[in-house]
Amino acid sequence: MSPSSELSLKSFMISFIIFFAVCFGYYFNVLQKTDAHYVYLIDDAYIHLAIAKNFALYDVWGITRYEFSSTSSSPLFTYLLSVLIKIFGNNDQLPLYFNIVFGAGIVYFLNKYLSETFKNVKNTVIAVSFTLFFSVLHLQLLSGMEHIFHVFLFVVNIFCLSNFKNKSAVLGFYFSLLLMGLVRFESMFYFVILAFIFLLIKKWKDAVAVLLIGFIPIAIFCYFNYQHDGYLFPNSVVVKGTKFTFDSNLPHQLKTIILDNFLFNISFYKVGFFPILLCLIFVVRDFKKKSFNEMIKDNFLLIVLSLLMICHSMFAELKAAFRYEAYILTGFSMALIPKVKGLFEGFQHYIKKEKLISALIIMNVFLLIYKFSFAHKVLDNGGKNIYEQQIQSAKFLHTYYDTSKVVANDIGAITYFTDIHLLDIVGLGSKEMIPFTENKKPIDIHFENFLTQYTIHNKYDVAIIYDEWFHGHVPKTWKKAAVLKINNLTTVSKDKVSVYSIDTNNLQQLKQNIKDFNWNKNVQVTIIE
Repeated sequence: MSPSSELSLKSFMISFIIFFAVCFGYYFNVLQKTDAHYVYLIDDAYIHLAIAKNFALYDVWGITRYEFSSTSSSPLFTYLLSVLIKIFGNNDQLPLYFNIVFGAGIVYFLNKYLSETFKNVKNTVIAVSFTLFFSVLHLQLLSGMEHIFHVFLFVVNIFCLSNFKNKSAVLGFYFSLLLMGLVRFESMFYFVILAFIFLLIKKWKDAVAVLLIGFIPIAIFCYFNYQHDGYLFPNSVVVKGTKFTFDSNLPHQLKTIILDNFLFNISFYKVGFFPILLCLIFVVRDFKKKSFNEMIKDNFLLIVLSLLMICHSMFAELKAAFRYEAYILTGFSMALIPKVKGLFEGFQHYIKKEKLISALIIMNVFLLIYKFSFAHKVLDNGGKNIYEQQIQSAKFLHTYYDTSKVVANDIGAITYFTDIHLLDIVGLGSKEMIPFTENKKPIDIHFENFLTQYTIHNKYDVAIIYDEWFHGHVPKTWKKAAVLKINNLTTVSKDKVSVYSIDTNNLQQLKQNIKDFNWNKNVQVTIIE
């Protein structure tokens, strides 16, 4: 083994141990609060599992086994889980194992990429560790969601782009693009911006190839999805995404996109503002000294990532758990760390020489500390919250209403652990509700009237909901049976879940079932008399 390979292996092993020591520390912390069974930090992880289970066991791509529903916002990730369920059996820990494998892959490729910059173990380990925790990847790994897989593909893509003259790197670059769009649809922003920057430096073939390879899998999925439920994209994208139409609402839409989502969005300043400022400094410096083409080529990634961050903020979501933007944060680290190599090699000299850049780097370090602190709160209490609220609700339904018709708003755990028929008021699992919830529409009397009539006509039995989400429009025909309350809210939307009898003939039986069920000791049950 050559000396450089030995150094790379050593830095990989140290980075791997640091990252996974943190992950496993939080993993065991969750076990202590969830009766020794690992519970994911957000209910969405169980949405993927529910669809994967139904596809693997019943050949139905849906949140329930009874009908198609395009609930997964990451079809490739969900499909791969279904393959794992088919091979290894129905096990709710499979997403965690999946993320561990691809988390290790991220550490490997980050180490390979950054060891080319530093050529020594200490600086490589610091750079890799900074990237992992700046992107809050320990939180993403333990969430059981698709974001680790998305970041892995993004890291591979950038790594291959940095070695673009190598044939295997070109293949890796395009193959990662091929998969990326079906893992997260926000990748479409990356494809368009990447193609645009390729066009600026007159790489026409690469620009066309990026668009074709990136968008063809998405187009195939959209066609398949449209055939089944009349929408091009998954329900979650339709409901939560920013809709842009050229009609009388255009001024309001522009205000939402430019002001609310971008300029006045505090999350943008927490996540993307300082990395973009750093990128801007390097681009402006080169713009003064180099030709336009040279400036673009030398700052290719910085420009792409800055535009990507802005587009993501305007048209997608920036979440408190930093999960949707994790891939961009990882990309920023990969693009900027080689540019500030001098900081690692001569800290004091670099700070004196580059005061403005050093100040911005310090701000990014503060952001890392802030994000790590936030992640600690989520990791410390998130699994406990889901266990006490969503998992307990699922166990209750499994015991008494396993194949009944149920209305709900948090749909992951209750569909994965049961065989209920579901009406999802948000619309993620029930396309009937999308006209009332798409483009973040407020709940109104039309929503209430439809829900009242639909649940009576289709003979629904029970509702488990957050009252606050209805804004006073809970159907008057429903009768409240109980309220379930938890404490130390972290990752669930509300501390109180209300249980309603939709079929009022069964109200007393529902109350008795709630009294008889063995609820977790931290769930405060109040029967409504």
